Amino acid sequence: MSIDVLWFVIVVMMFAVYAVLDGFNLGTGIIYLFVARTDEERQLVLKAIGPVWKGNEVWLVAGGGLLFLAFPRAFAAGFSGFYLALNLVLWFLIMRGLSIALRSHLHNPLWRAFWDTIFAAASLLLAFVFGAVLGNIIRGVPLAPDGYFFAALWTTFTPGPIPGILDWFTVLVGALAVAILAVHGANYLAIKTDADVCSRASRIADAGAWAVILLAIMTISALPFVQPALWHRYDAHPVGYVLPLTAVTALFTAQYFRLRRRDGAVFLSWSLFILGILGSVAWGLFPNLLIATEDPTYSLTIYNSAASSYGLRVGLVWFSLGISLVIAYTIWAYMSFRGKVERVLFEGPYE
Repeated sequence: MSIDVLWFVIVVMMFAVYAVLDGFNLGTGIIYLFVARTDEERQLVLKAIGPVWKGNEVWLVAGGGLLFLAFPRAFAAGFSGFYLALNLVLWFLIMRGLSIALRSHLHNPLWRAFWDTIFAAASLLLAFVFGAVLGNIIRGVPLAPDGYFFAALWTTFTPGPIPGILDWFTVLVGALAVAILAVHGANYLAIKTDADVCSRASRIADAGAWAVILLAIMTISALPFVQPALWHRYDAHPVGYVLPLTAVTALFTAQYFRLRRRDGAVFLSWSLFILGILGSVAWGLFPNLLIATEDPTYSLTIYNSAASSYGLRVGLVWFSLGISLVIAYTIWAYMSFRGKVERVLFEGPYE
């Protein structure tokens, strides 16, 4: 495996792990107003994610940093082209953090209801934007010969040579992302809470899984029309079919464990499902990082976007040290806060 390919795998894995770890935090926010109806229940839900949500977001920052280190040209093109979408991501991340920190500063029901709504809305919109950006990466972007592009919020609302961030396909992928993470959050709450919150989370997960299946079928059916090149990699290297097969198997395994009410196994299976989906997309895109919609020769790949071989080798050494510390801390944090959260009222901000 060449150093370029290794870094492609590393970057994909960083974002995939972020999707799993912060994904259930986003999913918890998406279903927050439905799964928790009293102030005590909402404090319980926030307490379930409180010890880990900041640490989970580190994977997003680290993934962006590693993308810059390994593929600076693709990083520059993506951050300039998706400028509007990334600004929305930043604001939604800020509003999520503020809502958690500020909701308990006052004992006023209206104050708390306001920040609860902000938390739920920011979580839903953040999941949707992440999904739409993934849809853009799959569909392709209007890269110019100089390797840069600008994507308006929308143009004709259809995929084409000069598409916007939003069209019917990217909206579909965004809706799928919201559904997947909502179920992921419900699965997490099922193992971290009890009583009414747990039962509501289980019911939401049951219904949401069918929504995921429907949206996934619609998305897969649209792929040959939106990005037929995605399948060329699978035709050339059929071994890659193990990734979508893993995703499908994990999905049905989660449903099997759901019927048996083995909540921990359901959560792990759903996590594997998310990893399988993202791995399948990465395999289909390889070696492309950004596909050009107008002229495929303008596409940015791991080969024409990579940093120097020396920089990649040095970066690999420091990455190995850093990721070891991150993994050790993550394991310690989850082991320290394992088990169901207790129903203890807290009046200050829980972070």
